[in-house]
Amino acid sequence: MSSGAPAPANLQPATFEFTPENLERAKKIIAKYPEGRQQSAVIPLLDLAQRQHDNWVPRAAMDYIADLLEVPRIRVYEVASFYTMFNKAPVGKYLLQVCTTTPCWLCNSDAVLKAIEDRTGARPGQTSEDGLFTVMEVECLGACVNAPMMQVNDDFFEDLDYERTCALIDALREGRPVTVGSQTGRHGSQAQAGPTSLADQAPPEIRAQMRTKE
Repeated sequence: MSSGAPAPANLQPATFEFTPENLERAKKIIAKYPEGRQQSAVIPLLDLAQRQHDNWVPRAAMDYIADLLEVPRIRVYEVASFYTMFNKAPVGKYLLQVCTTTPCWLCNSDAVLKAIEDRTGARPGQTSEDGLFTVMEVECLGACVNAPMMQVNDDFFEDLDYERTCALIDALREGRPVTVGSQTGRHGSQAQAGPTSLADQAPPEIRAQMRTKE
């Protein structure tokens, strides 16, 4: 099921409310905005609701947030439907957002999608049969220098290829620790061959790598 379209009625919970802990967080968020501007808290409250509700926002949560902010419910619906960061239908435990914009595509993001399909059986817009993985094809995520890459829940995984993507999927499925960021050990946005400037300011381990290459 795609996370973009609203979930059918049989999957929508009848009610929603923040846990006591999240309600306190919500009140602190709302307090940041001037009187009469509480609607500005819609986005952070939707994010809070999504994190509480298995990574998707049911309509009952939107209604709850609107009532909490004392704004028309349509004001929350329009925000939730505009931003792709909000899932309106159930998604897997791991939401795989694969960038296929030009830099990633040129660096073979097709291989990333192929690895995901081979390992999970899911294509963009689908959830794997075991319910663990939902796959989305997305626009630029801003890590072009380390392309190809994808976002898994809140984390970026960069410098992917077919084999590294397969290994990542296997580790996630088995609950093993994974390395966030570059999958080749690159630091930040340095060149693939290693740092080429400000070498004297590089961390000791990077300087050691440079001496080895020399």
